[in-house]
Amino acid sequence: MAAFLSEHWLDILTTVLGLIYIWLEYRASIALWVVGIIMPALDIYLYWSHGLYGDAGMAVYYTLAAIYGYAVWKFGRKKNQVSAEMPITHTPIRLYLPIALFFFAAWAVTYYILITWTNSTVPLLDAFTNALSFVGLWALARKYIEQWFFWIAVDAVCTVLYVQKGIPFKAGLYGLYVVIAIAGYFKWLKIMKSENEE
Repeated sequence: MAAFLSEHWLDILTTVLGLIYIWLEYRASIALWVVGIIMPALDIYLYWSHGLYGDAGMAVYYTLAAIYGYAVWKFGRKKNQVSAEMPITHTPIRLYLPIALFFFAAWAVTYYILITWTNSTVPLLDAFTNALSFVGLWALARKYIEQWFFWIAVDAVCTVLYVQKGIPFKAGLYGLYVVIAIAGYFKWLKIMKSENEE
């Protein structure tokens, strides 16, 4: 047991933090960003040590983006915003094309980096989850409800990747994330409707 815990302690710790994070995100609580700074900072080493270089790089981005997300949720404003707290809204249609273009560019660049400068054995999928995570985290920071669709796709692919790479607790966490992301979409939809009725 001690050997198992010694080998997987960081996987277990970041999994627990991940559960706290997704619960806070489900509730649309600004506290998610505090956990969102700590967890990916630890994930940098976890992923790098398991050869998931794209995910390690993404964890650096997550750490920095969590600082941005906190600032936006705390001090940001949306067009026609009346309440003090940033409301949940739909992604404006005018952003769909830029988001798609950014996603495909980020996927291509990340893939190129992984095949050129790392020994990644899963560069295509690792690049995919990283590129879509860029978009998902930005959408979360802007409180766009469609962010949940991005996370459903990312979490499903990551579940498979982490099983293949021998990170069982993280794989289980991301499998749970898929279920919570589906529930989170409906929770946010309910919150959004109640905000619009006020």
